[in-house]
Amino acid sequence: MARIVRIQFSTAGKLYDFTVGKTAIKPGDKVVVETERGKSIGHVVAGPIEVEDSLVPEGIKQVQRLAEAPDLAALAANAVKEKEAHKFCLTRIKERGMEMKLVKVEYLFDGSKAIFYFTADGRVDFRELVKDLAHAFHTRIEMRQIGVRDESKMVGGIGICGRELCCSSYLREFEPVSVKMAKEQNLALNPSKISGQCGRLLCCLSYEFDTYCSLRKGLPKCGKRVQCGCVDGEVVKVNVLQGTVTVKNSDDTMVQLKGDDIKPENVSERVKKPQPGKGEAPSQQDAKGKGSQGAGKQRRNRPVDVKERKKEKPS
Repeated sequence: MARIVRIQFSTAGKLYDFTVGKTAIKPGDKVVVETERGKSIGHVVAGPIEVEDSLVPEGIKQVQRLAEAPDLAALAANAVKEKEAHKFCLTRIKERGMEMKLVKVEYLFDGSKAIFYFTADGRVDFRELVKDLAHAFHTRIEMRQIGVRDESKMVGGIGICGRELCCSSYLREFEPVSVKMAKEQNLALNPSKISGQCGRLLCCLSYEFDTYCSLRKGLPKCGKRVQCGCVDGEVVKVNVLQGTVTVKNSDDTMVQLKGDDIKPENVSERVKKPQPGKGEAPSQQDAKGKGSQGAGKQRRNRPVDVKERKKEKPS
């Protein structure tokens, strides 16, 4: 049997599995692990749990040890370096007039590499910038372009709901969000109301989408005709949460019905008002217009007598 723990390296970051030997580890501990980028300090989120050896993923790595005071001191020193590198890089970006936005600087635990995260509309030639950074900090430099959603996750902030951003507090992966989700929840399609700090659609639009879809299944849509008992009219309002619809009768009275009382056979398409077509007689106004046009054409095409033309000529 193998003991496995789940570790994250940043708040609301992805979870990674590591095996644990005989070391006593519990959730909340900080541990030193070996990753593809070298040594790192991670935060134990869950575990340890015992798993059969046949179910252990291939290539999984083992936790080396619990983080000690020198490890935490090195982590704090890296945080100071990251602030200095961020300030220096911003200065160089402004001096060179580069169209890019620096988001974050991250130093690896052993200080062997500094990663600069940035956003930009297109491709950026940062070769000269890398030379400046390498000359100033004497370490390997990596420039990594990210998207606007990743930027919000790294920077954090307060959303329009008044709470901390979901992506920077607990949301580990981004789910696809569409305008259809806002429509199903009867939200105003105002970009400033349904967009987050990143400028994309709010992630929380997907939280209740499935619930709204399941509640709306038994309710007729607006514009449908409902015949239920003494009610015969058109649906003008749907309340998904209460499970009711408001029907407008032919005498303009409003009646509220429960969705459970409306059967599928009581719902039909709205009766469209007849429109004048090709086979229908034109209205009086159209007839007058056509008559006047026809009269004008007749006057313009009326033949003129030769004698009248002679009289019109000056003597």
